[in-house]
Amino acid sequence: MSEDFKLDATARNDLGKGASRRLRRLANQVPAVIYGGNVAPASVSVSHNELMKHLEHEAFYSHIISLNVDGTAQDVILKDVQRHPSKPVVLHLDFLRIDKSTKVHTHVPLHFINEAISKGVKIQGGKVVHNLTQLDVICFPHQLPEFIEVDLANAETGTIIHISDLKLPSGVVSADLQKGADHDLAVATLVKPKGAAEGEEA
Repeated sequence: MSEDFKLDATARNDLGKGASRRLRRLANQVPAVIYGGNVAPASVSVSHNELMKHLEHEAFYSHIISLNVDGTAQDVILKDVQRHPSKPVVLHLDFLRIDKSTKVHTHVPLHFINEAISKGVKIQGGKVVHNLTQLDVICFPHQLPEFIEVDLANAETGTIIHISDLKLPSGVVSADLQKGADHDLAVATLVKPKGAAEGEEA
């Protein structure tokens, strides 16, 4: 895992939708809440400009963030981002406090590799359907991977890659598989080209 991200925040007491709109419009700040642990939820705000720079990095969504609230830093992970439906504006954030000695349940992006050179695509003319784009995982904060690779090099048409087929980093487990084998979801499916008849394969 790469170096933790750092983000400055300011505690806020002026709550409600009206106060949030004023924050965004007048101060270019994004309202946020920090929850979790044995501490009461706290309302804060962060700079929209600073936040947008961090959101350009995929790792920001799954890494530990050192959130500096009025000079006091605390470790959090980003749990939810509410965006404007038509403008490049973030409306609200949810941060989860973490303890580096306690496992966290969060999601990590999936990176699909060797898709174009796989037998099913390059030779058989198939198409890869991404059933999942991120994976829910459970691990200690220091074990959080930046992403998880899904290698499609050997995939043929008709292949379905499930969560159990993925190679997860040491200490990282799938939250879905912890629920049982019937939660072994499809991650990617290599479908046959349109118009291909069953008899053609035979």
